[in-house]
Amino acid sequence: MTAKLLLATANRKKLTELQRILDAALGTGRVQLAGLDDFPGYPDVPETGLTFGENALIKAREGATRTGLPTVADDSGLAVDALNGMPGVFSARWSGGHGDDQANLDLVLAQISDVGEDHRGGAFVCAAALVLPNGREHLVEGRQTGRILRARRGTGGFGYDPIFVGDGQDRTNAELSPAEKDAISHRGQALRKLAKVIARELPR
Repeated sequence: MTAKLLLATANRKKLTELQRILDAALGTGRVQLAGLDDFPGYPDVPETGLTFGENALIKAREGATRTGLPTVADDSGLAVDALNGMPGVFSARWSGGHGDDQANLDLVLAQISDVGEDHRGGAFVCAAALVLPNGREHLVEGRQTGRILRARRGTGGFGYDPIFVGDGQDRTNAELSPAEKDAISHRGQALRKLAKVIARELPR
C-alpha cells in the first residue's frame, strides 16, 4: 500500500532528495510525496522559531492542518563556529532575500575571509518533523560537522554545499554524488531517523 505524504516545501530539490531517502529506507513505492506546489494557493508560512526544531514543527503542523495529510517539514542550515553558530536558522535568508544561494554563500565567505584555517569549523544542522492529522508529532535532528573552505568547489547539491567539506572527507558536499551526500549529510541523517518513524506511523 502506498501512503501519501506532504513535504512542506516548494523546493523541488528537497522533494527529490527526501523521496530518494525514503525509497532507500522503506522501499520504492512505499510513500508518495507531494510538495506545496501541488496545492495552489498554499500560503507562505512565516518561520518565526528561534531553533531549527521550532521552525520544522511550525511548517509541519500547518501542512497537516491545511491538507489533512501526514506532513514532513525540515529546517536546516549552516552553523559557522567563527560566526557564533550563525547563519543558523537564518541560512536561507542570510543576505537579506530568501533562497538566494549565491548571495548567501558570498556573504559567509566575506565574513570569515580573515579567519585562519584552524578556526573555520562549522556544521550543517537539520531538524525534521513529522506531524500527523491526529495531532501526533515527532522531531529528529541530524548534524554533519566539517570545515568551511575559502572558495567554491563542485556543482552539485545546493545552498552552502560548495564551500563545506565534512569531517573525514576530501570533497565538498557539492562534489559528492547524491547517494554519497545522502549517506553523510545532516538531512540524510535526520530523514533516515524520521523514515523509521514514518514506517511505524503510516498504514501498511
